[in-house]
Amino acid sequence: MPEGLSPNAEKVFKVMKDAGIIGEEKMTDAQRITNMSKLPKAQCLAALQELEKKGYVKRRAREKSAGYFLIKTQ
Repeated sequence: MPEGLSPNAEKVFKVMKDAGIIGEEKMTDAQRITNMSKLPKAQCLAALQELEKKGYVKRRAREKSAGYFLIKTQ
């Protein structure tokens, strides 16, 4: 588990890793990650932003909704 993350970011990281959302081909949207993590949407989005700032998650803009995937698993 990465160090220096908030509890919500740790939870989102673990959920994404356990679900295999690693690499662009496995990308999914924030709504699915919110559902899997069982966090309120605003908290999940904040956790995704934190993970993105720290270099663990990549965000890709798409037509309807942005996609997220892990780029680091340690």
